[in-house]
Amino acid sequence: MKGLTTIGLLILSNTFMVIAWYGHLKFSELKWFNKLGIISIILISWGIALFEYIFQVPANKIGFKEHGGPFSLIQLKLIQEVITLVVFAVFTLIVFKTETFRTNHIIAFLFLILAVYFMFKK
Repeated sequence: MKGLTTIGLLILSNTFMVIAWYGHLKFSELKWFNKLGIISIILISWGIALFEYIFQVPANKIGFKEHGGPFSLIQLKLIQEVITLVVFAVFTLIVFKTETFRTNHIIAFLFLILAVYFMFKK
């Protein structure tokens, strides 16, 4: 149960992270957003990123082996990185319709899956 909770919180966390980091590139299509300076855009991104931390910190605390969770620190980091890339890929395909994934991207994802496999192998 703690493993699934950790993964769910990491998915939520990374969704906010991707929106904070890359959302402003799409928000620039809004007229009112184009009038904002870089400091305002940074502050908006920080506000969105706050929610990333609201989910990320408990995910790591719940999931970490030394706090009763199922994952080592290295496993937590690798899970988080894979989730980040998956969330980013979905976000990119939905929000930025001009981006496409090629064969080399698919191969890279397969290698990430292999990395997770070897990370959890005893």
